[in-house]
Amino acid sequence: MGLFDFFKSNKSSKVAKDRLKIVLEYERKGLPPNFAALIQEDLKQVFSKYKQFDAQNIEVDMTRENGREQLWISIPFKD
Repeated sequence: MGLFDFFKSNKSSKVAKDRLKIVLEYERKGLPPNFAALIQEDLKQVFSKYKQFDAQNIEVDMTRENGREQLWISIPFKD
C-alpha cells in the first residue's frame, strides 16, 4: 500500500454512492425502491394467463443511459 493509496476512493464506496443515488431518484419520482421488482411480479401474473409466454423468466430493469432513466422489460416466448 503506497502513501497515496489511502486517499484513493475504493470500489465499495462508489457502489454505495451509486445505490444511494438510485434510491434518491426513486424517491423524487414517488416510486418505491423496489419498483422494478413490483412490476416484474405484476407482469408475471398477467402473462402467466397466456401459454405462449414464459412468464417465469420475465426480466425488468431500470437503467440510466445518456442522462435518462429507462425501464427495460423482457417477456420471452416459450419454445
